Amino acid sequence: MERLMQWLDHIPDGVRLPVTTPLAEVEAAIEDATVLVLEFDAFRDGRGFSLAAILRERGWQGRLIASGRLIPDQARHLRRSGFDAVVLGDGADVEAWTRMDQVFSAAYQPAVDQLVPIWRRRAAAEAPETVVERLNRQTRDADADDILRAALNPDLGRKPAVLSSFGAEAAVLLAAVARIDPSTPVIFLETGMHFLQTLAYRKALTERLGLTDVRIVTPDPGERALLDPREDLWRADPDACCELRKVRPLERALAGINVLITGRKRYQTPERQSLRAFEVFEDRIRVNPLHDWTPDRLQAAMDAADLPRHPLSTEGYPSIGCWPCTRAVGAGEESRNGRWSGAAKTECGIHLGRRALAAV
Repeated sequence: MERLMQWLDHIPDGVRLPVTTPLAEVEAAIEDATVLVLEFDAFRDGRGFSLAAILRERGWQGRLIASGRLIPDQARHLRRSGFDAVVLGDGADVEAWTRMDQVFSAAYQPAVDQLVPIWRRRAAAEAPETVVERLNRQTRDADADDILRAALNPDLGRKPAVLSSFGAEAAVLLAAVARIDPSTPVIFLETGMHFLQTLAYRKALTERLGLTDVRIVTPDPGERALLDPREDLWRADPDACCELRKVRPLERALAGINVLITGRKRYQTPERQSLRAFEVFEDRIRVNPLHDWTPDRLQAAMDAADLPRHPLSTEGYPSIGCWPCTRAVGAGEESRNGRWSGAAKTECGIHLGRRALAAV
């Protein structure tokens, strides 16, 4: 249920702190408190909104009150950030505050309240399976750029992101993303076990292409300390290692994302030979703009655009993952033979899903 805002004519008893107070100090001060008053010295100071949102996201259920130099135009933002009430000064126009709090009935961004964003409502109106079939028909003979444009089209009413390993072939897809919308979120799973060359390449390629929203996603520190305290889980159970360092972090990073763009291709593994441009995976639309590309076509595209190469790709590493589970391939070997060499494993799990892993 949507939080109702209250207008107060006095400051109630409780912890009173300026919005300039560091978060750690605020949390310490309200450990046993049920009322917190955040005092604004200037209406344009956004720190109070951030403090409120973080406290709510972390589960604080006390009464949160704003006071100080605020204006009616901020009423709705205060409520959506988690405030319960505002202390109004003498002569305040209560009617204006109420009107501005209720002026909009929809939102474009998620917040700590329960209001469903417009894009999520639009997405719910059309089933992913229906969208996928329509987009596959529309892009049957389209090139990778047109597939990407369809996936990134705001009229689709969904939130897209790109998943990239910044590996040997990543530059082709990322360059296409940069041409169309360099602000598209790009998710990089920082497992803590990447080659140093991969980390350097990520930085260099991001700057070269002008990507502005590369998100570095790491494993949960608590889970990592509990499940892999010696950093050697990959030796005994590589599936569990991938689950900890890739599958779980990605699942958390994809909250709110319902279109995931990948660089997978049909030639890479037998399981990928039936890839389509658009597919449904665990209730999310998954997009594979390069699904029918060959290694030669990828190399030609990199040459034509003069894209920088991953340093290891010239040293016999056509497929690059974490260092414990990646080796160079020899003459005549398939590109993915260097991944989890000697094991039946061919996928890290992020493209199999938690349900599939649970059945293994």
